[in-house]
Amino acid sequence: MPVYTAITKLDDQRRGAVLSEALEDLDPAPYGTGVFEIEDGSGLYEVTAYFEETPDAVALDLLAASHGAGRFVVSEVPDEDWVAKVRRELAPVEAGRFFVYGSHDADKVPEGRIPLLIEAAMAFGTGHHGTTLGCLKALDAQAAGGAMPARIADIGCGTAVLAMAAAKVWPEARVMASDIDAVAVEVAEANLAANGMAGQVECLEAAGFEHEALEAAAPFDLVFANILKGPLVALAPEMAAKVAPGGRVILSGILNEQADAVETVYVAKGFARAGRESHGEWTTLDMKRG
Repeated sequence: MPVYTAITKLDDQRRGAVLSEALEDLDPAPYGTGVFEIEDGSGLYEVTAYFEETPDAVALDLLAASHGAGRFVVSEVPDEDWVAKVRRELAPVEAGRFFVYGSHDADKVPEGRIPLLIEAAMAFGTGHHGTTLGCLKALDAQAAGGAMPARIADIGCGTAVLAMAAAKVWPEARVMASDIDAVAVEVAEANLAANGMAGQVECLEAAGFEHEALEAAAPFDLVFANILKGPLVALAPEMAAKVAPGGRVILSGILNEQADAVETVYVAKGFARAGRESHGEWTTLDMKRG
C-alpha cells in the first residue's frame, strides 16, 4: 500500500502545531502528523502529514495559506518495510563503555560492555546520531572521572537512552526522564521494559522542568538536554536554577557552528566548560555549574 507525505515549512513552532492539528480534520485524514525543527540553524519548522490515500491538494493549499506556511509538497513514498530496511543498515554503536543495539544484533553484545537495547523503529536516539553518541561519550567520561551524581534528569528524553545509560552506571541515583511528547514518554517506558529496567527511571510528560516531580527533586547533580539550540538557550535560566553547585549539564543537538553561542549563554548563567567534543556536524557540551 502506498504512503503519501505532505510537507511544508514555516518559521513559528506554535503555528506549526496549530497547522498540524488542523490537518487531522482533512478528508481523507492523515494517519499521522508531526512538527520538527529543521536542524540547519535556519529557525524553520517542518510540518509533515502522512496519508494512506492521495491527499486533497486544494485543501492543503488553503490550510497552508491560512497558517502562513509555504505550499505543501506532496510525494508518494514507495511501499517498503522501512523498519526492516533500517534494521539492515544500522549497525550497533559503541560509545565508551556503552553498546547500543537493536534486537536483531542481540548476539553481538561484547563482554564487559553495558548493553542498551533500542529498536531500529526509534531512529532518533539509537546512538547513531552524532548528538546521542556525543552525550553517551560525555557520560562515560564523567563516570570514568569518578562522578557520583545522586539526582539525574534527562530533559527531552526521546527514547530515554541517556537516562537508561545513567541508571545503569549509577543504579543508586534517582533518574528522571521527561519529554514534551506523550508518545516519547510511552516509548521511553517501553524501552525501559525491554531492557529489564522498568521502574528504574521515572518517565514524565513535561516541557523542560515544568513538572511538580522535577521541581521537587531539584537541584540535580547531572542533567542531559539533547534537544536543539533554541530550546537549550531558552532553558539556560532554569538550568542555572535547577542544577546544584558543582553539578554538570550535558548539552547536545547543537550544530558545530552554534556551539560557541550556546556555550556563551551558559557561561553567562554561571557554568564553565568541562568538556566539548564534535561528532560529524554536531557538538556536545559538558558544562559545570560554579
